[in-house]
Amino acid sequence: MQATDFKNKKVMVFGWARSGKAAAQLLTKLGSKVTVVNGGEFDAQDATYRSLLAADVTLIGMDNAETLDSTYDYLIKNPGINYDHPLVQKAEKLNIPILTEVEIALSTFNGRLIAVTGSNGKTTTTSLIRDMLKADGQNVITAGNIGVPVSEVVFDLTREDILLLELSSFQLLGLPDIQPDIALVTNIFSNHLDYHKTRANYVAAKFHITRHQNANQYLVLNADGQDTEKFKNETEAQVLEFSRTKQHFPVAFSNGNLTLTDEIVMPTKDIKLVGPHNQENILAAVTVANLSGVSKPAIREVLKTFSGVAHRLQYLFTVGDVKYYNDSKATDIEATQTALDSFDCPTIWIGGGLERGDDLERLLPNLKNVKAVIAVGETQQKIVTLAREAGKPVIAVTDVEHAASVAVQLASPGDVVLLSPAQASWDQYSSFEERGDNFVASLKETLNS
Repeated sequence: MQATDFKNKKVMVFGWARSGKAAAQLLTKLGSKVTVVNGGEFDAQDATYRSLLAADVTLIGMDNAETLDSTYDYLIKNPGINYDHPLVQKAEKLNIPILTEVEIALSTFNGRLIAVTGSNGKTTTTSLIRDMLKADGQNVITAGNIGVPVSEVVFDLTREDILLLELSSFQLLGLPDIQPDIALVTNIFSNHLDYHKTRANYVAAKFHITRHQNANQYLVLNADGQDTEKFKNETEAQVLEFSRTKQHFPVAFSNGNLTLTDEIVMPTKDIKLVGPHNQENILAAVTVANLSGVSKPAIREVLKTFSGVAHRLQYLFTVGDVKYYNDSKATDIEATQTALDSFDCPTIWIGGGLERGDDLERLLPNLKNVKAVIAVGETQQKIVTLAREAGKPVIAVTDVEHAASVAVQLASPGDVVLLSPAQASWDQYSSFEERGDNFVASLKETLNS
């Protein structure tokens, strides 16, 4: 789409989260007549609310959403709102195109586009790529699922800028025409099936990242992924692969070193990130950085200092020779399996969260180095049962705040304390960020008392 497609058009924005606000603001700049639908109450003191009112944007609640009719040209929906929502279905029946905030934003951008998706590792990999590009002196702006709506940053970008997007399956589902210069898929597991219904639908959403790429563009894939062959066979882009287990790709870990086209970049021991999953993230990021012309010294500089993204196997601190890690973003079993396998020392594992019917027994083989288990959340009893089956001591507590204080008491020099829930946070917290922040705050309070 082109930015001119929105001039003098009647548009309804469905959702008052950060992306909805950003979409409404961008659409006013593009000359649209905008109506925003909010499922909750508007805050009259909100600066965005006041600025949109001043720009003649109509702001309504769900009770008035029936005003959507055939006079509207577009419905812009929040990525988290399902396509089976009544308002979205009404738009479909009226043949009103359903778009997302990202698609509007990209209509205004003509520079170089790098897009990253995957089930796990998106944010860490995106952050690594960003830091490598910056260390090389390139002008890069990061947005998307990483926490910044694309509409907030894109309007002032030029052809000389690089836009680096982290994209979720929800966002990609609403981006059928995206065409990145470089696309990266870190991995694909069976995630968000409550939204996508089937794994095939989930994979199809991820495939949007490369569906319209051409032979002058690049697709970077994990050679160890089960969907890699499908993507390779169906894309028009040039494919580059990376692998933690195979050595014949341009970027590799070999003989204790990170290598690039058989030249040593740096010794593995000098890389600050830990864990096999982070090795995959590093391989993916270096592959993209190399495609983008980043120098080896810039890559080396970043990998020596990058200690992780908040809540993603994030190293916190060492106190009394005990290392503390916050992996609250581990909302599925695969992420926690990876976290547990990252340590070969005694580990105090804190797990549990929203009950979604997952088979937690899949974690049994990963508990070999676990010294003790602390169980929380709706799946607390499942975690207790799992620990007992593995022959591990287990303590059940109410939440991660209590778990933090108990873990400090249990830990001995040489241990790791690891919050890696394997479950979503919504049983007790509004987000995995809140869960992780509360855990860290409780740790600090306990350690300083």
